[in-house]
Amino acid sequence: MKHIIVVDCISSGTNYIEDIVNRGYKPVILELLPGEANPEEYKQKMQSNYSRIEYEYDIIYEQDTYEKTLETVRKLDPLLIVAGSERGVILTSRLSNDLGLLGTPIKHLDSMTLKDKMHERLAEAGLRHIRGKVVTSIEEAIEFYDSQSLKEVVIKPIYSFCSVGVRICLNKQEMIDSLKEIFNKNNAYGDENTELLVQERINGEEYIVNTTSCEGIPRLISMWKYEKIKTSEGAIVYDTINSVNSLNLGEAEMVEYAYDVVRAIGIEYGPVHGEYMIDDKGPVLIEVNCRPAGLSMKSEYLDMIFGQHDTDSILDSYLNPERFNEQRKQIYRPPGNGTVKLFIAPEDILAKSVPMMNIAPKLKSYFDSTLHKINETELFVKTEDLNTTCGIIFLANTNRNAVDEDVEFLRSVEKNAFQLILSEESDEDKKINKKEIISRLQNLIKSTEKYGHGLLITDQDIPDTNILQLKPENIRRLHGHFDYILINLNKSIMALNDEESIKLIFKICSYIKVGGLVFIPKNTYDYLPGGRKGVEAMVKNSNFNIEAPPFGIKNAVIASKR
Repeated sequence: MKHIIVVDCISSGTNYIEDIVNRGYKPVILELLPGEANPEEYKQKMQSNYSRIEYEYDIIYEQDTYEKTLETVRKLDPLLIVAGSERGVILTSRLSNDLGLLGTPIKHLDSMTLKDKMHERLAEAGLRHIRGKVVTSIEEAIEFYDSQSLKEVVIKPIYSFCSVGVRICLNKQEMIDSLKEIFNKNNAYGDENTELLVQERINGEEYIVNTTSCEGIPRLISMWKYEKIKTSEGAIVYDTINSVNSLNLGEAEMVEYAYDVVRAIGIEYGPVHGEYMIDDKGPVLIEVNCRPAGLSMKSEYLDMIFGQHDTDSILDSYLNPERFNEQRKQIYRPPGNGTVKLFIAPEDILAKSVPMMNIAPKLKSYFDSTLHKINETELFVKTEDLNTTCGIIFLANTNRNAVDEDVEFLRSVEKNAFQLILSEESDEDKKINKKEIISRLQNLIKSTEKYGHGLLITDQDIPDTNILQLKPENIRRLHGHFDYILINLNKSIMALNDEESIKLIFKICSYIKVGGLVFIPKNTYDYLPGGRKGVEAMVKNSNFNIEAPPFGIKNAVIASKR
């Protein structure tokens, strides 16, 4: 059985393994040395990626010299070598070249990997490119800035990924401040930033165009349009990435330009994950990455949206030219709609629970997420780039409106009740004024009697009322559904973590009839994650409408079941 080697098999590159097996070949992972990364952390990272793979594979390791690695690979007599990530591109190209395997000639490696060289290649080909200069000092940057009469610029390492070290600067002083910061940091691979690329900033709409090439001819796999946010420190962070399903004005021209870019870079075989921008002058390249699209998107997710997935289409370009050419003839018409929502941590968070794990699966377009359970505590640093995104939700639906509604809901939670995403679990010992709670509940119960057959889930017994009362621990005894439910929980919520308290609210809401109401007063929502807005998010997530309160009912969330 012939071997196909995947160099640095991480993120969406892990999808290669299934596709290789399904073609009747033996997959082999070539694991790279950790470089400047902490060896133990690197090992955990790789194991986390490998845990996603459900098929058998062999694994070999990069040696301390290229020559030793080459001999290790040569013994396997591989049919093909592909890069699973950006970090694997250089070694993949060198090995393929030295072993005479299909791939892009090694002479194009710089334009495939270095952000300055790819734009130099575009200039040589007469294609639109971005003005820029590699600088080794702040003085060089100032000289370039002044000589080109620049206003806004972008600073980035010449070899990096995931927007690590990328800064948008609105003026010269911001550029100087950002250079001081980034020159003292390492790039995404852990190497010292001794050179930085200063580029003219292009303002426009940002896209991803994924292609694969066979014998120098590219074909379109997928298109995404993404939205980024600039933080107060000038960092560029991802908000959403949305599938492009039907082309709007200027987007067909961008695809033509993307093909020209691929050919100018010199790609003969394999993928280009290209980042582009469209402004009033038309399309322009931001950068190319010669590997599959990332973000650990599963092949099933991509198939739902585009009817194909990158790694399978890439292998066709090497192994099945006939199918590649058949796919080229197909009209670009994705069957589904997809959005990737990336959560932005506003500050360093020492999280103890992840309530969003219970909320996201209830969304109409939910497919998957990167969220995971926290055993004790986990530090999530303030989001500065793709690597420090604090969680990802993958959404897909044949109905674009359903996806958009879910995105707006997640954005609202992120803005107004971030504790529903990551919770530090407040240690504050909140006081419970039992007498005040009883008085408020008695008044609220009188106001709600007109709504029909009701139930009070309560920590405190409320005297002098005509409503069925039940302790939260006895909910399992309930049978049937109610016209409305009042929730008076405080003491019991304080004994739960935020994930558990959300589950409890969801459970209670399940006993309300369609069209029925839930009343959640202040003496309950003050004890739940996110307070009033957090509770409003919970009931919306449970398929309830938030209702306008009638006069006389105050400090209570009222919602009706759809």
